[in-house]
Amino acid sequence: MNNTSKPQMKYLYRNICGIIEMAVMTGIFYFVWYEFAKFNNQTGHLLGTGNLLMAVGVYVILLVFFNKIFGGFRIGVHRKMNTIAGQLSGLFVTDVLEIFASMAITGQFRFMLELTEIYALMFLGQSILLVIFTIKMVDLYRKLFPPLKLIEVYSDQESGLGRIMAEGRKDKYALVASISCKTDEQILRREIKKYDAVICDDISSFERNFILKICFDMDKRVYFTPKISDIIVKSSENLNLFDTPLYLNRNMGMSFGQRFLKRLMDIVLSGIALIILSPVFLITAIAIKKEDGGPVFFRQERCTLNGEKFMILKFRSMIVDAEKDGRPHPAGEEDDRITKVGKVIRATRIDELPQIINILLGDMSIVGPRPERVEHVEKYSEDIPEFVFRTKVKGGLTGYAQVYGKYNTSALDKLKMDMIYIENYSLLLDIQIIFETIRVIFQKDSTEGFSEEQQEEMLRYEEEREHFRNDR
Repeated sequence: MNNTSKPQMKYLYRNICGIIEMAVMTGIFYFVWYEFAKFNNQTGHLLGTGNLLMAVGVYVILLVFFNKIFGGFRIGVHRKMNTIAGQLSGLFVTDVLEIFASMAITGQFRFMLELTEIYALMFLGQSILLVIFTIKMVDLYRKLFPPLKLIEVYSDQESGLGRIMAEGRKDKYALVASISCKTDEQILRREIKKYDAVICDDISSFERNFILKICFDMDKRVYFTPKISDIIVKSSENLNLFDTPLYLNRNMGMSFGQRFLKRLMDIVLSGIALIILSPVFLITAIAIKKEDGGPVFFRQERCTLNGEKFMILKFRSMIVDAEKDGRPHPAGEEDDRITKVGKVIRATRIDELPQIINILLGDMSIVGPRPERVEHVEKYSEDIPEFVFRTKVKGGLTGYAQVYGKYNTSALDKLKMDMIYIENYSLLLDIQIIFETIRVIFQKDSTEGFSEEQQEEMLRYEEEREHFRNDR
């Protein structure tokens, strides 16, 4: 199998899996809807061809849309549990929305309770089949498509990017060899030809461009981490004004319309959330007060839009004066400063809920770069001056880096992910991140915060790698 046909076979396999998944889930829905319509067909119109096609059509559209958002079609790309979580999330949202769609089609909202019970059972059955199907399809994918053999291209020394990829996803990558990018071009080509893909390991822009051209010429897949300038360039507009290609970066930030819609969404969603979650607020406040009599809320200074400072709100999960020396002391997993109530609300993320008030007040947005502590911004900015780019938009309750990063993501990589959000902002992207947050909220490695030691280690790491400054 040559270099171009192998990826095409993977895409074909994923498409086939997606079609089968869609057919089975839609078939189950059709059966449930048909039986419901037949049982309640007192007016004689529910079983009409138009109603059946509309019900099934709406279901297919919703299922495709949310599966794309949650990555449910990407068999073999993510880990099994991540793929299953994405598919179940897409299925759940689709089934919930279909309750309202079905009521709209029938014109009878009195069916809401009945439909909810029926669709809940339907979701349970679909979920069981979906889990079994996904596990089998991923296992088959891994047999059909063994890990890609990688050759790592480095500059002065290997930084370990290829090793991290190979160890993190043994089912997808196998690091077989490494070679310096300063090697003679003919030798480079001869070595690259032996492997399935190339990973560029922390090399300069000039060296990376050289390798990219070689890989393009040889039809070789190549992996590389983007530089900050790459992310900015990717959002450029292509202009055809002269007889030469021309890119335009407007660098204007959000338009007035985008800012208005984003703020409107913040107000509406946070207002609804505050009303729905008010019992949780009340119970949590009483529990915190009853345990030690201390204040219910914990306030901490953070940075948001244009570097402005504000006091972020959280439910207090630690003892009073946990940072009485004025220095930040991020909590560890077994920190004895965490109260009994605190252990529960931290594990369930309830301690973050008061930030809904910050959103209503306009200090934060639902989606945006996570607002950092003032001290952390100052520390990171010493080594990475571009870190302040994150403050081009309001800080958020959730964000691109929180959804796609991990607790130990470096400051530079966190910046790059937030820059991807800033440069590609749209209301649809906000909605996608909100739904992704629902999926990953229970994944500890995606939401856990930095420890003080990790912060210091990352800063030392940045200092030791001065050539990383070329990576911006």
